Amino acid sequence: MSVYNKGAEPDQQENWGDIVRQIVILVVVIFGVRSFFIEPFNIPSGSMIPTLQIGDFVLVTKPSYGYSRYSFPFSLSLFSGRVFGSLPHRGDVAVFRYTQDTSIDYIKRIVGLPGDHIRVTAGKLILNGQELPRQSMGAYSFRDEMGTNFSGERYRETLTRENGKGSVTHDVLKLTDEGPANNTTEYVVPQGCLFAMGDDRDDSSDSRFQGGRETGKCAAPAGNDFLRASDRDLGFVPVENLVGHAQFVLFSIDLKHPSWQFWYWPAEIRWGRFLHGVH
Repeated sequence: MSVYNKGAEPDQQENWGDIVRQIVILVVVIFGVRSFFIEPFNIPSGSMIPTLQIGDFVLVTKPSYGYSRYSFPFSLSLFSGRVFGSLPHRGDVAVFRYTQDTSIDYIKRIVGLPGDHIRVTAGKLILNGQELPRQSMGAYSFRDEMGTNFSGERYRETLTRENGKGSVTHDVLKLTDEGPANNTTEYVVPQGCLFAMGDDRDDSSDSRFQGGRETGKCAAPAGNDFLRASDRDLGFVPVENLVGHAQFVLFSIDLKHPSWQFWYWPAEIRWGRFLHGVH
């Protein structure tokens, strides 16, 4: 004769109320961290080579420049302008929303602040009438996101910080010193706007190109003989579009093979770029 012991029977039913509550708490924590503190971004193109490589995952800090609607997932329109806002330093690598489509994130180096005078002459960057010094670091070869191989020269450029705050040194890549993008008119950065450039100076859709930016926020000045790559160029970047400051590479993968070929994964991890600082 068997005895049924009800107390010994395992409880097979989960408390769905507790599960839902835990999921909601987790979502709120993730939303809060991504909105107010840090967020990872993937680098899909070569416009920031040699500083950032295709396949890098960078960690971006949100408090660095304050908060706007673009700080939040889905660009929630909770308020206008920026809260606790501050301008980037010249030389910062920043993530911001593309001026022509704010659903797209861009990452560039901020080289010009409001009121700055900027031009490029024979491939050299001129800031407020001073040519930025650069030192050759030798030949540099890379493969872009389309699989095309390029060869150029790597330079170490020294960018003057604002308000006598010294300077910052970073690397740029030059493929040529010729062409319109290397011999520009002078740009005067409007108030509330920024001038952003890629470190791969000859393969970057950046603030030098201002087609389609004749009206609206941070429009090209009337009568300016600006470059036009298309009718959807980046142009000057509104401060409101800032998302955050890129601080370091969290990890990096060399995407030479399709992602489903998992047997290549260990060989494609760039171990030397883990927690690599972004300068």
